[in-house]
Amino acid sequence: MAGEGSLRPVRWRGLPRGGTLLRVGLVAVLLGLAAAVLSTPAGCPPPGAAPAGPSPASPGPGGSPRPDPGRSGAALPLPSGSVGVPVRLAEPAALAVLRPGARVDLLVVPAGGATGEASLLAPRALVLDVVGAGAVDGSSALYLALRPDQAQRAVGLPEGSRFAVVVRG
Repeated sequence: MAGEGSLRPVRWRGLPRGGTLLRVGLVAVLLGLAAAVLSTPAGCPPPGAAPAGPSPASPGPGGSPRPDPGRSGAALPLPSGSVGVPVRLAEPAALAVLRPGARVDLLVVPAGGATGEASLLAPRALVLDVVGAGAVDGSSALYLALRPDQAQRAVGLPEGSRFAVVVRG
């Protein structure tokens, strides 16, 4: 017989009995379920699931479409050569006037900087999406298409930097 340091595989004398098979089966099912849950991004419904609420285009009272307070329009695809960057604005009320397709100048006040020290980070940035325009919990954001160098500067700013936008015509 081999000692404790042997690399020989363990041989079963026979097939496992009922209780052992049940436990092994339950462990396999739980591991599969955990893998499925962990591979699903947060906030994403399972494939084939119906939306929880009415769709934004569903008619409301009087036959007019109901606006969705969380989204202001269909998101635009990312243009080639651009990088998508989510930005939280210092003044989220500005999101109420923005729509996908709008052009904005992205301004930044670095952390610890005075309010009047805003600098232009990205002129004429394309708004791809506006998320949570009516949210009061701080979950609102602006999704912008920026050049890679602009995106690198935006995400490389120190924590506490504040962003603002100027809406272009």
